[in-house]
Amino acid sequence: MAKKPLIGLNADFRSARKDSPAFSFLCSGYYDSLSQMGGVPVVIPPLRSEDDIEQVLDALDGVVMIGGFDLDPRRDGYMLHPSVRPLEERREDFDRRLLDLVADRRMPFFGIGVGMQLLNVSQGGTLFLHLQEDVPRALPHLDAMDRSHRHALVVEPGSLMERVYGDGEIRVNSMHHMAVDDVAPGFRVTARCPDGVVEAIESVIEDWFAFGTQFHPECESASALDIRVFEEFLVGITGQVVEARLVA
Repeated sequence: MAKKPLIGLNADFRSARKDSPAFSFLCSGYYDSLSQMGGVPVVIPPLRSEDDIEQVLDALDGVVMIGGFDLDPRRDGYMLHPSVRPLEERREDFDRRLLDLVADRRMPFFGIGVGMQLLNVSQGGTLFLHLQEDVPRALPHLDAMDRSHRHALVVEPGSLMERVYGDGEIRVNSMHHMAVDDVAPGFRVTARCPDGVVEAIESVIEDWFAFGTQFHPECESASALDIRVFEEFLVGITGQVVEARLVA
């Protein structure tokens, strides 16, 4: 029996407070979706040692970076907007280090929500810090009273997103106020909301299978079709493994 691909998942983090110690946590939709589509999820805690992270990556076939709160824009040379809810410092430190190592290795990568935003920023792109101000004509992309808030999705031909969704009307969940502005060199936009806000990017770098979605295919509010994004990720990894064996 062929071995299933091992997929690393970063975890969210909350620092110690008066009522509880520091702990990591992860929504089950991430590892359940990977398991359902034929992968073996491996949770990576926010390790401080780069050597330890490298050792973990040696054992993995790909990495999925989960969603969460916002990137701290001050780390990329921008002012802190009042609407920003920064990730815990330890998590953001780890996520940035992890993604740098993944990019150096050209490991298969799938970023979700803030994971996609970090993918774009880490490779030289920029972000809108608050859509309501930066793109005032944009549709609502966040409804604090409705976790199932959805909007339409327009996909680009010849993309992974098109393979997942095909033709017809598409709607995806939406729970963000930051978004991709300038797309990083080596990436292209492969899905947008009808208002033009970027909802998916994919690498066009020949030796790097990497992409991200602003929407959350792992979430309870996702459609039955959305989980196929994870399937395409695993199919892409399997293809790379087979190609590497043929070359070897």
